Amino acid sequence: MDFFKTDKSKALEAKENAQWIAFGPVIFQVARCLRNLGILALVEEAGEQGISLEDIAQKRSLSLYGVRVLLESGLSMGLVVVNNHLYSITKTAHFILHDPLTRVNMDFVHDVCYKGLFHLEESILTGRAAGMKELGNWPTIYEGVSKLPDHIQKSWFAFDHFFSDDAFPKVLPYVYRHPVHNLLDIGGNTGKWAIASAGYKQDLHITIMDLPGPLQVAGELIAQKGLSDRISLYPRNVLDENQPFPGGFDAIWMSQFLDCFSEDQIISILKKCHGALQDNGCVFILEPFWDRQKFEAAAFCLQQTSIYFTALANGNSQMYSAETFLPCIQKAGFEVVEQKDHIGLSQTLLRCRKRKLG
Repeated sequence: MDFFKTDKSKALEAKENAQWIAFGPVIFQVARCLRNLGILALVEEAGEQGISLEDIAQKRSLSLYGVRVLLESGLSMGLVVVNNHLYSITKTAHFILHDPLTRVNMDFVHDVCYKGLFHLEESILTGRAAGMKELGNWPTIYEGVSKLPDHIQKSWFAFDHFFSDDAFPKVLPYVYRHPVHNLLDIGGNTGKWAIASAGYKQDLHITIMDLPGPLQVAGELIAQKGLSDRISLYPRNVLDENQPFPGGFDAIWMSQFLDCFSEDQIISILKKCHGALQDNGCVFILEPFWDRQKFEAAAFCLQQTSIYFTALANGNSQMYSAETFLPCIQKAGFEVVEQKDHIGLSQTLLRCRKRKLG
């Protein structure tokens, strides 16, 4: 990946970029207000002829002052342009309004992360998710997701599912071209992969292993689909050394799960997979690695998401690079036998087998 090997900016451009960073939180909140208050939508509706501040204020029942400060800020961040006191939309604003990825990211940052990020420095210094206190009193966010306020929970799940949902249909044929009949889905969350798998392959039984909170949600969805006889629930904390994994599986599936743990924890979890897996079985790992992306913007999104893990989720994990992640597989006694990059928005699928000794 060549995105980050050289400094591409000139001096003046670099200083401008520094100001964007300095005012980053302001820019974010202004863009969100322009979207949520319907101001950008109104400017878009006006088309090329544009619309005045006074008309916007009247149509949205807002003060002229409020509309003015927001749109003047929007000018400098490239969301609108103004000619003869009439405002028109830009391409960037179009994506703020209509791009699903942008909406999911913005809602996640505001609803889940924004207050907690104030404690990032403390998180770095202490090695714990100091921002968690803004959401609740849990060891990690995963114990508390089912207890979050509805709007925060909605944004969390929308973000979590967005990056895997488009990948699942693409990897189902790849995973089940192998002789898989008894699958352990570790960190199955709300059961989306298990439900999709049960629909794809009829002679398959899936066991979802996760914390009790997510499994409660998964169980309700599975029952609604009439799949309770084919999908079993196994509540466990994968980090609890006194709780062994169930055994006898010919495949293990983990989707966007191992990025929730530190490198040492990843190695520990994978080692415990040995006992759960038949000798000729394999582990499938679906992860978005920032150094396996086609576009710099995709790498950017993943790198910034790491800070959510640092400040709020658990204080010790991240969206990994493949360079950091793959050695964990080796240290746990597995080897990568197949790797498929560029699946969906950002995913890489790894197929791993127990490493032969000697």
